[in-house]
Amino acid sequence: MNSVALILKYFPDLTDKQKSQFEQLMPLYQHWNEQINVISRKDLDQFYERHVLHALAIAKVMPFADHSSILDVGTGGGFPGIPLAILFPNCQFHLVDSIGKKIKVVTEVAAALELENVRATHDRAENIKETFDFVVSRAVTAMPVFLTWLKDKFKVEQRNEFPNGILYLKGGDLADEMKPVQQSVTYFDIADLFQEEFFETKKVVYVKMKAKK
Repeated sequence: MNSVALILKYFPDLTDKQKSQFEQLMPLYQHWNEQINVISRKDLDQFYERHVLHALAIAKVMPFADHSSILDVGTGGGFPGIPLAILFPNCQFHLVDSIGKKIKVVTEVAAALELENVRATHDRAENIKETFDFVVSRAVTAMPVFLTWLKDKFKVEQRNEFPNGILYLKGGDLADEMKPVQQSVTYFDIADLFQEEFFETKKVVYVKMKAKK
């Protein structure tokens, strides 16, 4: 089911505007992918499952409160940030990637969708000097390395169900990778959220983080 119907299966209460934005995602990424390759051809054939719905697993774990601020590190072509920004129009999203051509795609897609809650920056995460409620990402590196990029990135005040922290999309056996991590970690199996076979081994990893002093 490579259509917005897959999103509506799990998020039936979308507004007409959100439905339209999700419907526009596929042709937008087809257009930009021909110019700047940000999604494999195989994954484009399963775009709504492997990119959009996968990103929205974070929303099932943590439905962000209004006015939350979220940093998407290593966003690539805009995942998970763009689908989350559509779903949470009253939150602010800052999408960051160290590869400029990928940020160009993010900027163009966000503009076409009229997503006023998205900023995109060509930079490394370490250089971002703001603080956020949450950091999201999709398997850009091993978690111990990822944590070194995010020192002093979290706000003191709390506005969500979970304390501020990281929501990370990752697959496979994470036991060895997570051994060095000293922070509190919770795993959510995406297969408990979505029925599709693609999600059988995939997780949302929540890491509770301390705020900047």
